Amino acid sequence: MESYIVGLGMAVWLGILTSISPCPLATNIAAISYIGKRVTRPRLVLWAGLIYTAGRMLTYLLLGIILVAGLLSIPDLAYILQKHINQFLGPILVITGILLLGVFKFGFTGGGISEKMRKRVESYGVWGAGLLGLIFALSFCPVSAAIFFGSLIPLAVKHQSSVLMPVIYGIGTALPVFVFAILIAMGTRFVGNLFNRLTQFERWARRVTAVIFILVGVYYTLIYVFKLPL
Repeated sequence: MESYIVGLGMAVWLGILTSISPCPLATNIAAISYIGKRVTRPRLVLWAGLIYTAGRMLTYLLLGIILVAGLLSIPDLAYILQKHINQFLGPILVITGILLLGVFKFGFTGGGISEKMRKRVESYGVWGAGLLGLIFALSFCPVSAAIFFGSLIPLAVKHQSSVLMPVIYGIGTALPVFVFAILIAMGTRFVGNLFNRLTQFERWARRVTAVIFILVGVYYTLIYVFKLPL
């Protein structure tokens, strides 16, 4: 039970880290600002933030159910995963940590939508925020892909949680987004400053998380792969 609670806490942190990573954070703010410019009442901007958040959470939930439940529904594969998940988890954490450190640079940024889709979102009004949430949640950047597929999914498989952990992860991605929705609705001029501070915090948070992932991954690898008595 204690391990599962730690896993839920880790899912929340992974969601927050995803949301404040440069590419997702930029698309989150752009999406809410886009909707906010077309809504005259601040209350509707907040609703747009909630609907956008719900769209992202729904995407992560569906992906979690498809991937985790799909993996666990195959008897032989489920047996292998449940028996050897710690062996797989070690190298996966090391690779994810290296990606989070930015050792390898990628040109892909993600987050763009076509003009046709932009007009469709605009035609839906405040409900278009939900569609943007769905689209941007699927627009994985290298860092967000590493966090979701390389950390959350193995964690959910380990705890056999195809619903709760993806939902908790979605809530984590929602927290910074909703804060920006509130600020934009208030028309505050501190949005830019908060964005810069979050960018600085994300840089250090990502590095610390990456180092922890690598250390834990190395430990798991030594214990469960090489069977060293540590």
